[in-house]
Amino acid sequence: MNILLIHQYFLEENDPGGSRWNEFTRVWTEQGHTVTVLGGMMHYNGKEKIPEYKGKYFVKKQQGAVTVWRCHVSEAYNKHFIGRLWGYFSFMFSSLYAGLFKAKGKFDVVIVTSPPLFVGATGYLISRLRRMPFVFEVRDLWPESAIDTGVLTNKLVIKLAYWVEGFIYKRAKLINVLTPAFYKALKEKKGIPESKLIQISNAADFSLFEKLLNDFDRAAFRKEHDLTDRFVITYVGAHGVANHLEQVIDAGEALKDTNVLFLLIGQGMEKDRLIKLAADRKVTNVRFLDSVPKADVFRYILASEMGASVLKRVDTFKTVYSNKTFDYMSCKKPILMAIDGVSRELLEDAGAGSYVEPENTAEYDRIIRSYLNDPQRLEREGESGYRFAKENFDREVLARKYLSYISNIVKRS
Repeated sequence: MNILLIHQYFLEENDPGGSRWNEFTRVWTEQGHTVTVLGGMMHYNGKEKIPEYKGKYFVKKQQGAVTVWRCHVSEAYNKHFIGRLWGYFSFMFSSLYAGLFKAKGKFDVVIVTSPPLFVGATGYLISRLRRMPFVFEVRDLWPESAIDTGVLTNKLVIKLAYWVEGFIYKRAKLINVLTPAFYKALKEKKGIPESKLIQISNAADFSLFEKLLNDFDRAAFRKEHDLTDRFVITYVGAHGVANHLEQVIDAGEALKDTNVLFLLIGQGMEKDRLIKLAADRKVTNVRFLDSVPKADVFRYILASEMGASVLKRVDTFKTVYSNKTFDYMSCKKPILMAIDGVSRELLEDAGAGSYVEPENTAEYDRIIRSYLNDPQRLEREGESGYRFAKENFDREVLARKYLSYISNIVKRS
């Protein structure tokens, strides 16, 4: 098959972040399929375009066997809400142009992964004009998550978002969701027929762990990065409104009499404010690092005692899986899970760590101290999570399963 993927946040090589689609497309090309990606020029946590893209609207690149057209995204993307909205729409228009005039050849299917939701309109138009089926993927229930976190408040924009959502769901031949809660919401609340729905979840990347396993010197890495004699809890991901990382600063303050160190790796609109907040409150056991390449992310995780998955306490987030949860599992690290709902259920089914009620400082304090008093739990729960992920969330297995669903759609079209 010749596959066109539209993914605003498709990672550059060595970019930090969730590399699920980079791995899926790699597996598909290894199986002999051709993949072209329309991706954005701005990382979802980036402050500006990299120099290579400055002053340009389209850049063609090769990432292994995958052809990637980098499409314009406004540099106002991470400055404020209006900038973020224009970042979405600028990619919608630029990717539409690239899909119609830049990406050459006949494609068998177009896949759109969301958020942002509005790029689904791009996928639909390309599918109609280039005569191929349209597959839509829901990585986050949008606009609900934006409304619940207070990011989206304008009634007109909300109304437009719901209309676009309904339009896209109706016209997609296949809709993939990442969690059982998404599946249930689309089926029961939004009336999507089950014949359209599939669930290919987030997945664990075992390849980097296996590469690092034999030559990673954990003690040396910890010494180099001033982690020796610390109980390190690492969070990797966005520093945005949805994550509400202020709760980690609160936990750090409560645990200042211990050797616990929270290591927060990533970027986002809230990061500068969080750094200032920690400094103002003299919370010295919360350390902020900029984003690092994927291989280094795994080194930091392997050098830690636990990994943390953290989101704001809102009902919509009870439906999501955190990307980094699977990375922690693949590195045999137990998880401090500050996300209720399906993420908590996943954690408890896997025996892979402890749930802590989001934004509840007393629970952070109690649960983390329980690990300090029983360090044997770390290895036991880390191994349990690894086994569970290996059996249920291996990225290569899920990539092949996804492809089989898409092949069936193409055959019927």
